[in-house]
Amino acid sequence: MRPKNPPEEAPEAPGTPEAAGAAGAAEEGRREVRHDAPDEPRYRPLDPRSLRGLAHPLRMRLLSILRHDGPATASRLAERLGESSGSTSYHLRQLAAYGFVTDDPGRGKGRERWWQATADGSSIDHTLFDDPDPAVRGAANLFLHEVANQHTEEVGTWLGTSREWPESWRRSSDLSDFTLRLTPAQANELNKKVHAVIESYRELEPAPGTPEAAQVRMHLHAFPRSAD
Repeated sequence: MRPKNPPEEAPEAPGTPEAAGAAGAAEEGRREVRHDAPDEPRYRPLDPRSLRGLAHPLRMRLLSILRHDGPATASRLAERLGESSGSTSYHLRQLAAYGFVTDDPGRGKGRERWWQATADGSSIDHTLFDDPDPAVRGAANLFLHEVANQHTEEVGTWLGTSREWPESWRRSSDLSDFTLRLTPAQANELNKKVHAVIESYRELEPAPGTPEAAQVRMHLHAFPRSAD
């Protein structure tokens, strides 16, 4: 790994960056953060009802696996996550009830049900953090903290397994942080530009079977900090 900037202070504690950085994706009159969210037709905006249905650590992990790795059965997901198949089956049915997953029509001809995600990502409007219902506010906070936890785990997994990857990938990975002095409007503009650059690479996706091509995870955390 090769930082693009000289090392700076240690990053903020897990759980805070995603919650605070969500405001960086603001638009006038509306603020939202996208979790794994590409173009608009491919992500699902969360409303109070669907947010409450999703804001559970196991449900979010199940949905993340289905989005990243494709369809799976409850038993396969249970084995991967160290859970019982009864637990994963129950939470998959709950995700289905809120429209996050559905049956995979190309599979499921055997005894076990195959599940697939209905969208590539989710977005949360920051008005939900000020919702009059405390259950909605709590679900919004849990959602963002779980996103931050998953990001932390993904980085830890990479650091623990990087030697298993070719040198070309180790040289192409990145773990950098930067400190800037900006206004909220400037931070918003910067976030949008970074998002646009990332999205532009979707059009450059290598063809199936391209040597060394792999799924790449990119995390963006942008948030203000106090100098006190």
